[in-house]
Amino acid sequence: MIDPLLVVVAGVVVVALATVIGPRFNIAGPLVLLAIGAGVSLLPFVPAFAVNPEVILIGVLPPLLYSAAVQLPAIEFRRDFAPIAGLSVLLVVFSSLVLGLFFWAVIPGLGLALAIALGAILSPTDAVATSIAKRLGISPRVVTMLEGESLLNDATALVLLRTAVAAVASGFAFGDALASFAWAVAIALALGAVVGWVNLRVRERVTNSAANTALSFTVPFIAYLPTEHLGGSGLVAAVVAGIVTGQGAARRFTPEQRISDRLNWRTIELILEGGVFLVFGLELKDIVTANLREHEGLWHGTWLALSALGITLAARALYVSWLIWIQGRRSRRADRHQERVDDAQRRLDRFEEAYRTAPEQFGIRAEDPARAARRIGWMRTRISRTLADLDYYRDTPLGARHGSVIVWAGMRGVVTLAAAQTLPEDTSQRPLLIFVAFLVALFSLVLQGLTLPAVVRRVGLAGDGGEGPSREEQRALDAELRDAAIAAVQSGSLVRRDGAAFPADMIERAGARLVQPPDEEASMRVRDFLELRLASIEAMRRRLHDVGRDGRYSTAALRHALAELDADQLSLELRIDDGEDD
Repeated sequence: MIDPLLVVVAGVVVVALATVIGPRFNIAGPLVLLAIGAGVSLLPFVPAFAVNPEVILIGVLPPLLYSAAVQLPAIEFRRDFAPIAGLSVLLVVFSSLVLGLFFWAVIPGLGLALAIALGAILSPTDAVATSIAKRLGISPRVVTMLEGESLLNDATALVLLRTAVAAVASGFAFGDALASFAWAVAIALALGAVVGWVNLRVRERVTNSAANTALSFTVPFIAYLPTEHLGGSGLVAAVVAGIVTGQGAARRFTPEQRISDRLNWRTIELILEGGVFLVFGLELKDIVTANLREHEGLWHGTWLALSALGITLAARALYVSWLIWIQGRRSRRADRHQERVDDAQRRLDRFEEAYRTAPEQFGIRAEDPARAARRIGWMRTRISRTLADLDYYRDTPLGARHGSVIVWAGMRGVVTLAAAQTLPEDTSQRPLLIFVAFLVALFSLVLQGLTLPAVVRRVGLAGDGGEGPSREEQRALDAELRDAAIAAVQSGSLVRRDGAAFPADMIERAGARLVQPPDEEASMRVRDFLELRLASIEAMRRRLHDVGRDGRYSTAALRHALAELDADQLSLELRIDDGEDD
């Protein structure tokens, strides 16, 4: 009997090594882990290996989806929410129905509801494609769409799967199925938002970064469990909680908390996702053996899987073609939208000028100017955001080349493998259905994963974008933050961490370059300047939050700037505290 602890330790080591070695040979880590698991399972001395699917569904998927949701690029996600929602909901439902009809027709004795359940299992895409696309330098807009789709369509597919499995037991009724689906999503959205909001409020009061990160590990499960108990989709709730947390972390968490969260969750994500692929590779022998016993060969399941993969790609190509056509029409209407927004801005300028000269003609009382100024500022932010959105659509259009990549990058993976295992034990032809799901995921990852770089080069999109912000964008944002720091210093409003004011003569010399002399008096001046720089970082962070609202900069640029401010703040605090200890 092998010690389970030894198995876990060996699994973590294998996942870490595969993650490092795979990219060096231009092979996705999950493919390496599947191959390793399958190879180990075929060794004669290795016993049958099986993991309860509930462990994957409850213990793995909620934290995986939550972690991805926290890192979701909010600005780009908002701009392309409509096409992402279409890929995540409409395409999943469409693919599930088409696949369901196919399986219903070719597998004798398989009911329509169970056939649709299998279609739902095969419909969601995996985030593996996103990591490959980032390395290839594909347009950030395409990467965002793939990332958003892989995040949201998991929940859609699993809600549809649960609805279809329930219909197998109680009979299918379209109205009941639709009501069940709507309730599952609605209660998940509500509870997920509440959990995310409470998470932000509670964790901003926990100053210990280690304890804070420990609390974050519970959030996806706190969102998942009560939602499932009420008949909702726990995965949707975990995703919503992650999105709310990700958008509020910049304002409510400390630099230590953000850095701790980012590093620890990246490690958790690596181990969990890699572990799933390794586990299903180890389960391959049992799956193959069961199909050999029931169908006297593997060809039946293989041709079903190949046919299903072809159908999913055809359905995806059809839907993406329609999506690209819709986006093209939207781009052609951009000039008219631009004219309307420019006209709105001119009218707002005239109103603000008239308001300054004669506020009484607008019926503004003495106590109202502040509220009117806030209203004008809100309208300017909305106009600026709309203009930035129009620039984004114009500068990053979606064409046939992008559509080709979106189609081919739709790989199946973790959710397909895990969802297949959740089929009830008494399900008709369960080993065959699990085998088909496994082969579809395997063929998809191998065929599409290995050829995606060639497809990208073929359509001419290699190097079209990148993972981080452009240098020009980053320089422009850095300049804005420096201006905010200079303005804050010159205003005299900055104070030390203990609330004490800075000396007036030091404020005047704040622009000079700091040189650390050896004498104690000079060292005191250095600490004063370090305190001033530390105080100015908070002003820069406030400006960063403001410019993040108007949409002029990408999420990548904003997060890069925030990470630099966090690192700078931690460095300054360490130097100041060390100086005080001395």
